[in-house]
Amino acid sequence: MCESENKEVKLSRSEAREQAFMVVFSRSFDEKSIEEVVEDNEELFRGGVCGYAQAVAAGIEDRQQELDAEISSFLKKGWSVNRLSRVSLAILRLAFYEIKYLDSIPAGVSVNEAVELAKKYSIDESGFINGVLGAYIRSREEK
Repeated sequence: MCESENKEVKLSRSEAREQAFMVVFSRSFDEKSIEEVVEDNEELFRGGVCGYAQAVAAGIEDRQQELDAEISSFLKKGWSVNRLSRVSLAILRLAFYEIKYLDSIPAGVSVNEAVELAKKYSIDESGFINGVLGAYIRSREEK
């Protein structure tokens, strides 16, 4: 369960992850701070943003260049994060962050949740998301 500081928002981990995705996606339009994104999109975050979503979005914000470089290394030759849709990039940033920095979440769960977000928010990009994340996990297992 994920609760906000004001105790109004009670979300499952999947819902909290979706909220984190919405913050990261919204931030991709103008590079505002997490606080500004939440403030500017109050209608999306009635009751506030839960602690998990805030922490993950802030972690992604802090490590965005590193995450983007890592994501780029798993894209086809000639591709970069600049060619990805904002939805796919936000989903990949979220999943890479969870897999790399949150040991409490199994990698398979992060992949499955990322694929579900892609099915919900993108047009036929779930296979692409799954492929990139699968390659990332395999590379981590080889180490």
